[in-house]
Amino acid sequence: MRLTLRIWRQANAGADGAMATYEIDGITEDMSFLEMLDALNEKLILAGDTPVAFDHDCREGICGACGVVINGDAHGPERTTTCQLHMRHFDDGDTIDVEPWRAGAFPVVKDLVVDRSAFDRIIGSGGYVTAPTGAAPEAHATAVPKPAADSAFEHAECIGCGACVAACPNGAAMLFTSAKVNHLNVLPQGAPERETRVLDMVARMDEEGFGGCTLAGECATACPKGIPLTSITSMNREWLRATRKAGR
Repeated sequence: MRLTLRIWRQANAGADGAMATYEIDGITEDMSFLEMLDALNEKLILAGDTPVAFDHDCREGICGACGVVINGDAHGPERTTTCQLHMRHFDDGDTIDVEPWRAGAFPVVKDLVVDRSAFDRIIGSGGYVTAPTGAAPEAHATAVPKPAADSAFEHAECIGCGACVAACPNGAAMLFTSAKVNHLNVLPQGAPERETRVLDMVARMDEEGFGGCTLAGECATACPKGIPLTSITSMNREWLRATRKAGR
């Protein structure tokens, strides 16, 4: 398979960036998208050029580090992580555009690498339980209704890749934030901090400069873990409840 790659190149956060065009041959349909980028980088290194910087870690679709925009779609044409996207979804002779996440809260570090530490700061503002629990309790010591357990598991699947932000026309982080809020707020262990959690995490999200949510739905469409759009409406209800209780 022979491909034309148009890839965003940017030396650092303060430099201007531009699309650079590369030709690559010998790509097989069984390669992952990241393996294809590895092959390109080998070619660039042998030619004495600077390889393309891109994020990756587990390459198993678990960590969410690998996100890039491929032909305008976060993670590419399939609903999966970039590392799990295979070249069989492209045709010989295709031109493929590869760009970093585009969001004001995700500044470009280099080439396809962006700084997603804004997500860490949102988590740090309330995405945890502070009650000291000591050793792990017996599994059934605290009864959790099945609907609540199912909801918690569903939201806990969020891997924080940022595809929701990249896909959103407003650059909003509501799907990510709602997944982290709802994951804990539906559980008995998260109940003592239910109100402060949602208020603090939403406030931090706004401080980080993410755009406002208009429920366009692109976030849920792009999410590789299938976090539902209703997660946002659930968090909105939590936020309104907490606001009324706090008298704001």
